[in-house]
Amino acid sequence: MNDQATKGTGVKVPHLAESLVSATIGKWLKQPGDYIEQYDVLCELITDKVTVEMPSPIEGRLVKLLAEEGYTAAVGEDICLIEEPHQAAGSTAEAAEAVSQPQRAQGGQARREAQAAGGEAGMSGRFSPAVLKLAAEHGIALSEVKGTGLGGRITRKDVEAYVASGKPAAVEEGKSVDAVNAEAAAEAASAGVFLPVPPKGPVRSTGIHLSENPPLPKIEVEGQPLDGRGEYLIDVTPIRNTISSRMRQSVTEIPHAWTMIEVDVTNLVLLRNKVKGEFMKQEGINITYLAFLLKAVVGAIKDYPIMNSVWAVDKIIVKRDINLALAVGTEDFVVTPVIQKADQMNIAGLAREIDSLTRKARAGKLALSDMQGGTFTVNNTGSFGSILSYPIINYPQAAILTFESIVKKPVVIQDMIAVRSMVNLCLSLDHRILDGVICGRFLQRVKENLEAYNQDTKLY
Repeated sequence: MNDQATKGTGVKVPHLAESLVSATIGKWLKQPGDYIEQYDVLCELITDKVTVEMPSPIEGRLVKLLAEEGYTAAVGEDICLIEEPHQAAGSTAEAAEAVSQPQRAQGGQARREAQAAGGEAGMSGRFSPAVLKLAAEHGIALSEVKGTGLGGRITRKDVEAYVASGKPAAVEEGKSVDAVNAEAAAEAASAGVFLPVPPKGPVRSTGIHLSENPPLPKIEVEGQPLDGRGEYLIDVTPIRNTISSRMRQSVTEIPHAWTMIEVDVTNLVLLRNKVKGEFMKQEGINITYLAFLLKAVVGAIKDYPIMNSVWAVDKIIVKRDINLALAVGTEDFVVTPVIQKADQMNIAGLAREIDSLTRKARAGKLALSDMQGGTFTVNNTGSFGSILSYPIINYPQAAILTFESIVKKPVVIQDMIAVRSMVNLCLSLDHRILDGVICGRFLQRVKENLEAYNQDTKLY
């Protein structure tokens, strides 16, 4: 794509997944003027499933951003322009001619002054995007900077030295510092170098860990201001908006039912305590209770495959592969990365997948492929001390299971009281597909599998 004012190759939103039709620009990691190597990350793209990094498909200089942060672009739409090396070579003469035109905008005045100040130095009036950007950031008129480069050209080091010397921005008689700053910014913009726009106010995607309260919004009702309410606004991020839509869709379309079972995991606790040290030495990761639970769930789904299904109006589609989705929470949102073909893994393999996916999720590094194909969801709510929960089904799956906190309790065993490690398993189910009988049997099988663990259980 070529623009009349700024030439370059358009970089398009890639087709990341079959169902993806658009993506939101989360954050630009490169700015106009930056030189981009092929595969350098340009920006973050927020999809309805996950945030991904977008690499540059080409090499060159980033000359223009066509989409602002927060803009939702369609797949195939250009979001920035990159001037490739062969384009840069072809446009050098045009750029030099354009600079010399007397009709140049006001921002070019400083450049002409610098050219005049340079005397016979042919290179003194040519500035790199990095120099223009730095000068604009500090409000420096380049005519006041002495160039030490080839032919008197002003380099980035010259500008940095001028800033370090503590000299104020040059202000012409009758012109304010703000006016000089504006000219410097216009001069940079005329060469395709744009300064990042500072945020208009505090933007928070979460109410957690606020160091200070942002200013209260000015709200009026029938012309009368509402003050002193102690409220503040939180922007709804694209991911939070997607979560809202999915949860609303789930509770609106799926008739939820709920059931719970209590499991004695004393032997599992002993088994994990026995193997966790050696497993850490061998694998370099911690083995959690969740790995054992997933193995128990997989075994139960094999016995009751209807749990691994979706509703399709006139049919129930039973999935052959058991792809377990894990609910992973951060301070801002919950994502559900998927362990593909979990039925083909042993306990150690499940532990490795859990560790890998949770690390990627909390670092914001999940790929779309990590989020697709889930057939049954498991949530480890016990990790933050919950003992009872009513989960919302991960649409369009048939059920979701939560593993609550393991608690020591007095339990009656053969008319005797013993202290045992107990845990609750909570199941939400789609009552169009599943009934109490089948779900009760499924939970009983998960319970049997968990209680069957002993210190001879193999991880591999």
